[in-house]
Amino acid sequence: MEQQTFFNNTSVNQPLADRLRPRDLDEFVGQSHLLGKGKILRRLIEGDQVSSMIFWGPPGVGKTTLAKIIAHRTRSSFIEFSAVTSGIKEIRGIMKQADENRFYGEKTIVFVDEIHRFNKAQQDAFLPFVEKGAITLIGATTENPSFEVNGALLSRCKVFVLQQLTQEDITELLQRALEDPRGFGDQHVVMNKDYLEAIAAFSNGDARNALSTLEMVVLNGDVDGDTITVTEETVEQCTSRKSLLYDKDGEEHYNLISALHKSMRNSDPDAAVYWLARMLEAGEDPIYVARRVTRFASEDIGMADSRALEVCVAAFQACRLIGMPECSVHLTHAVVYCALSPKSNAMEQAYNEAKADALKSLAEPVPLQIRNAPTKLMKELKYGAGYKYAHDYKEKITTLQCMPDSLIGKEYYHPTEQGLEARYKERYEQIKEWKEEHRKQESEKEK
Repeated sequence: MEQQTFFNNTSVNQPLADRLRPRDLDEFVGQSHLLGKGKILRRLIEGDQVSSMIFWGPPGVGKTTLAKIIAHRTRSSFIEFSAVTSGIKEIRGIMKQADENRFYGEKTIVFVDEIHRFNKAQQDAFLPFVEKGAITLIGATTENPSFEVNGALLSRCKVFVLQQLTQEDITELLQRALEDPRGFGDQHVVMNKDYLEAIAAFSNGDARNALSTLEMVVLNGDVDGDTITVTEETVEQCTSRKSLLYDKDGEEHYNLISALHKSMRNSDPDAAVYWLARMLEAGEDPIYVARRVTRFASEDIGMADSRALEVCVAAFQACRLIGMPECSVHLTHAVVYCALSPKSNAMEQAYNEAKADALKSLAEPVPLQIRNAPTKLMKELKYGAGYKYAHDYKEKITTLQCMPDSLIGKEYYHPTEQGLEARYKERYEQIKEWKEEHRKQESEKEK
């Protein structure tokens, strides 16, 4: 199998993101927690001690690039598999060839992009070759490998979590693209740095997305002789975003989401829709807005109208499925619903109070009566002894102690009279009265 080269055959016909692919670790941007000086992954690569591994992280953070750098640095052949085009027969054939090449001292790195899309049989086809060291497998996934990669294969791989690139990381990449001869370094591109930062801000941490946007913007810039000038209008046209620029430090970003949140809290649907439109038309990621609105549904409405959470989750899903501009109406639906709903912050208060106590009592043991007892030893240690199964009782309530001893009698949920929560408050009070009465009765019987 021939040794592949990765970085010397760039062409102007290649997309900018491919032309600018980092050639070594020093060019790689981001992931300093893994690749900074002295960090574990960098030490493994520089010491040529790379074993099979899984890169888990969001799109556009450099998973494929990092695998290619490793293959180049360790002088290994590089084979890339796709779940769409690679069948088991093809996998086994190439694995057999890699096994034979191992006897001639040639190392093979097999890169499997989106390994979570490979079925069990495809993943199993790699396993024997990973076990005997015929290949070094590097898998890339955007999904949690604990659930998407076969246990046997996962147990033979180190998992490295790659983090979303920061706005500063993306801006650095974009600036490099304007200066590097592989990008636009041989051309005279005039572009305000604010536009780079705006593209970086709205790329959502995806380097490929940001570079593709930059390429489109430059190619559609105003040409005057040898000079290409990128204007705000060009950026807006190529990104379908009006009023693209936020301020440099992102303050306006937080001001707008704050305005949206507080308008909904103040039951002002008109103001809420206005601030929503301001954010979306400035190019804000609708998923970000949907996350914040979904949080609002429980933080500021809660059980006063639990339907609000359902509406917001549905809007969040709609944003993921169809995106802008169509999902703007779904977000409007959620925002107006939240603004008009009765308000209660009892959920947030309950968690914050419980959190404060939980942090103080992390070592507090779980009461024996509500511990799980799946083994004989646990039963002998009185795990589960005295447990009362609520469904065995007429009222479906018992006097079972569920709090640690030090927190008996502590209350975190303080229901309001707003909306449907008034009904839950009444039910909550009835339950407390019932338990207090029956605990007194049990106490008197014990005497």
